[in-house]
Amino acid sequence: MSEQTQPNPMDLTIQDLAIMKQIIDIASERSAFKPAEMAAVGTVYTKLEHFLKTVEEQQKAAKAAQAATPAATEENTNA
Repeated sequence: MSEQTQPNPMDLTIQDLAIMKQIIDIASERSAFKPAEMAAVGTVYTKLEHFLKTVEEQQKAAKAAQAATPAATEENTNA
């Protein structure tokens, strides 16, 4: 009988953070925040935005490095 590891429902994923950013966008468009709350909301939103951009750039760099690796390996075996 094999054990399957269940993901922890308390873990936050990058997708969860992107959804939270979307929720802030929607809530602010609907004027859900009071003026006094906007500074705090804006600070969290900016942090989320920078974090998500950094993760996206890291993922792109990793994919580019991974795509370059097979080509380099192939060149070494043909030499």
